[in-house]
Amino acid sequence: MKSSGKAILITAALITLLFTPPAQANTLVATSPIAGSTLKAGPSAITITTELPLIEEGNEIVVTDPNGKRVDTGILTVLGTDAVAEMKPLETSGVYKVTYLLLSDSDVPLDGSFTFTYSAVVLSTPSASATPQPTVSPTSEPVGSNFGTNLFVIFLLGLSILVLIGMGAYARKIFKEK
Repeated sequence: MKSSGKAILITAALITLLFTPPAQANTLVATSPIAGSTLKAGPSAITITTELPLIEEGNEIVVTDPNGKRVDTGILTVLGTDAVAEMKPLETSGVYKVTYLLLSDSDVPLDGSFTFTYSAVVLSTPSASATPQPTVSPTSEPVGSNFGTNLFVIFLLGLSILVLIGMGAYARKIFKEK
């Protein structure tokens, strides 16, 4: 191929890349209840909010209790960027899993899951003879103290310093040649 033909192909490829609209990916904006939260009262509905408006048909939200039993009613309402699934009354304390598949007009399906914990409030009358017992709560590891993550970040920092030094040496070599 002649050099003018190559130049035309390269120009056409660059124009195609520059004027192609970027693909928009639908993302999860918010959930209600908040993912990972603990609730004292069972929600009457699960709401998932996305960045792009959802289409009316084909969306699905399934909520299961700690035993894997479905606890949503199967009724799903789409209101713009919100998908709202009606819930049955919650009976069992534990971790509930919300699985979703949401569709927007010009995007691939947004699918995923999150959990929330329901802690049923048990009303009991304290007896006079009961003495409070001290409880030992498990100690939790502070956020950010994950050794593996810290080691990975330090490795990346060291690698970036080496790349910076290498680029400086390469630039010196190039400018000395000119």
